[in-house]
Amino acid sequence: MGDSNLPSADLLKSVLEPLLEDFQYWFERYRHILENEKIRFMSEQEQLDLLKRVKDAQCELNTARMLFTAIEKQVGINMATVMPWHQLVTECWGVGMRLGQFKE
Repeated sequence: MGDSNLPSADLLKSVLEPLLEDFQYWFERYRHILENEKIRFMSEQEQLDLLKRVKDAQCELNTARMLFTAIEKQVGINMATVMPWHQLVTECWGVGMRLGQFKE
């Protein structure tokens, strides 16, 4: 008999799969911006540091997505892993909002 506290594969797929896709979208979008634009309100080092964190998060995300797929969507992801991604996306959104205000 299975553990009733474990989420079903359908629930994991319906919640986790779109969440991972959203992270992928935002990381890719901000990676492109950070690699291709000079953000005037950030120092070069701040921009490079943010870009590195986005790239690192993308690597972690890609690993998580591969495991999720390889195990046929039978595994979740610990919130301790997801929360830093969420915080990073939120930080990127802040940069994007400021960039929109200062962009000519």
